[in-house]
Amino acid sequence: MLSFWEKNSFLNYDIIIVGGGINGLSAACAIKEKYPKRSVLILERGSWPLGASTRNAGFACFGSFAEIRDDISQNGLDKALQLIEWRVKGLEIHKQRLGTQKMGYKTTGGGEILFNDEPFEKEELETMNYHLKPILNADVFKTDISKVNEYGFSSKNISQFITNSCEGQVDSGLLMYNLWQYTTSLGVIIMNGMEVLDFNDSGKNCEIITKHNLLSETPKFTCQTLIFSTNAFSSHFFPNLDVVPGRGQILATKPIEGLKFKGIFHFRQGYYYFRNYGNRIIFGGGRNENKEGETTTEIALNNEIQNSLDHYLQTLIIPETNYEIDCRWAGIMAFGKDKLPIIERVSPNVIAGVRMGGMGVALSGVTAERIAEIV
Repeated sequence: MLSFWEKNSFLNYDIIIVGGGINGLSAACAIKEKYPKRSVLILERGSWPLGASTRNAGFACFGSFAEIRDDISQNGLDKALQLIEWRVKGLEIHKQRLGTQKMGYKTTGGGEILFNDEPFEKEELETMNYHLKPILNADVFKTDISKVNEYGFSSKNISQFITNSCEGQVDSGLLMYNLWQYTTSLGVIIMNGMEVLDFNDSGKNCEIITKHNLLSETPKFTCQTLIFSTNAFSSHFFPNLDVVPGRGQILATKPIEGLKFKGIFHFRQGYYYFRNYGNRIIFGGGRNENKEGETTTEIALNNEIQNSLDHYLQTLIIPETNYEIDCRWAGIMAFGKDKLPIIERVSPNVIAGVRMGGMGVALSGVTAERIAEIV
C-alpha cells in the first residue's frame, strides 16, 4: 500500500515522460532548460533503459554512403537530407549540453566496404558530396581502395572502399551516465522500476496507471502533459502509429594486439557496422539476414545472426587473427516506412516522440527540442 506521504508528494507533476532512455532524458533536459519551474518526472520500468540507449555500438553517425543512397531512393532527396541535418544538429546539442569528454565523442572518421555485387558510380558520390557540403562543411566521401590493406581487411570480393571524414564514435555508457546526472541536476525526478500499464487523457489532465516493482498496488500519477519516449515499445500504447521494432545484435572482443584500424565502418547498406574501442572491436548488425525474426522486442540473441557476425569477423575484418569474444548483447530499435521520427500530439495532452530508426544517439537532441516546443 502507498503511504500518506507518498500519495501527497510523489504522484502529481506538470509533465511526465514515459521512458528513461536517451530520448526521454533529452526531452526532460530540453523542457527544464526552457521551463525551469515546471515539475518533470521520468518513469522508467527498468533499473536502466532496455531499448538501445546503452545497448548500441556507440556510433554517433549520420549514415554511410550506401545507406544514404538507399534513403534517397526510398524517401526522396529532401527527406534524406533533412534526416542527416537533424542527426548532425542533434549531436551538436549533446556536445553543447555535456561536452565531448563526458560523452566520449571522437571524430575518428571511418569508411564503408562495397562488394562486387553492389553498384557504384563515382558520379553518385560526387553528387552526394555536393548535397552534404552545406550541412557538414566538408567533402565527406572519397574512394580509396588502398585502405582495405592498410586496415587489415580481406580484399576478397571487395570492389570499393569509401572513406568518410565526418564520422564519429561515442562511449554510450559514459554518455548516458553523464546525461542521467545532468538531467537530475536540473531538478528532474527519475523513478525506476515503474512500468506504465495504461493512461487516460481526460482533456484537462492525464492519469497514468503504473505497476510498482515491489508493491502489489498500482500507483496512479497525474500530470498536465504526458510524453511517450518509448520508441520501439510504443505499439502497446499507440497501435496505429507506424512503429516497428527491430532487434540489433552486437558483440565486443577482448583487446587485440596490433589492431590496425580506428574509426567507424559499415558494409551492406549499413546493416553491418563495426568500430574500434581502444584495441577492441565492437561489431553489430545482420538484421537484414532475418528481418522477420528480428522484428521483435525480445531482448535475446539469435544464433543465425551471431554466426553471421562471427563469419564476417573471421573472414573480412580481422582475417588470420587470433581473438576472443568478451561479450554479446542485443538492443531494440524502432523503424517504420518513413525514417523521420514521429513527433506529434496524439491527444490533447499526450505527445509521442518515438521511432528513432536506429539513430537515437544523433536524433534525440533534435527530437527533444521539438517536443519542448510542442509542450
